[in-house]
Amino acid sequence: MDTSAPPRFAKDFLSILDLSPDDLERLMHASAQMKADRRLGRQAPSASVLAGLHVALLFEKPSLRTRSTFEIAIRELGGDTLHLPAALAEGTREPLQDIARNLERWVRALVIRTFAQEKAATLAAAGRDLHVINALTDEEHPCQALADAFTMRERWGDCRGRTIAFVGDGNNVATSLTQVACMLGVSVHVASPAGYELPDGVVDKAARVARDGATVRLFSDPQRAVEGVDAIYTDVWASMGEESEAADRRRIFAPFKVNAGLMAAADPNALFMHCLPAHRGEEVTSEVIDSPASVVFDQAENRLHTQKALLAMLVG
Repeated sequence: MDTSAPPRFAKDFLSILDLSPDDLERLMHASAQMKADRRLGRQAPSASVLAGLHVALLFEKPSLRTRSTFEIAIRELGGDTLHLPAALAEGTREPLQDIARNLERWVRALVIRTFAQEKAATLAAAGRDLHVINALTDEEHPCQALADAFTMRERWGDCRGRTIAFVGDGNNVATSLTQVACMLGVSVHVASPAGYELPDGVVDKAARVARDGATVRLFSDPQRAVEGVDAIYTDVWASMGEESEAADRRRIFAPFKVNAGLMAAADPNALFMHCLPAHRGEEVTSEVIDSPASVVFDQAENRLHTQKALLAMLVG
């Protein structure tokens, strides 16, 4: 009989790149089990995974899906939440390192949604016994990418050999999507205006974790990027913190709107994906987001199941 301990995640989840492909596979299986078991309520096998444990939430940016799904996930796993004032993330009242050293004495994990990735990394490095989860930074959005991956797996089963096109700003969502897609064996096309491309460093790192021949290609023409693809993904043109650029971005990104014409260039069974919130009429038309091709609310629901799996495997 094999009595060896199961493989463990890294201490923190700051990036999709903190997972190995095997970790991701385990997490996808655990997410499916969490989703299937949710109907059992307090009788679910996972209902006491976080019993007696506290998880702190520190949200410097506004949130609907991320905050709601993490709160519900923690409670459904039997844990308790601690809500921290957003101003603590500024690190001015006291250093972030000291915040982490305090928190690790009281709570098992910290879920942080902030601006600079460096803040999450600083907290993770200082809190040696504190599990830090990146719930969105300006650079990466790995929790969204887990839900995206799970949604693709639900729809396609084996994802290998598929292609997804991200149309818009090469931002945090595009970064984490590219990483997770390559790890699943899904090729990625990213179509962006000049000056808003996915950074070369992101492309290089994604290529290093790519499996089963997955590749990343950058396009300036959205029509070419989506030809024959299995899914089209987009995001808002001005993310949180970029509101002052919104007018300029609407002009620059106008040719990158996902409408029925753009969807028609993809595979006839192509999915439409969006991390939400959506600015209907800007990056996507209501005709597309409300169409049978759209899985945006499946993605939103799956945030709960993948984050439950993440918490159970990282913390529990």
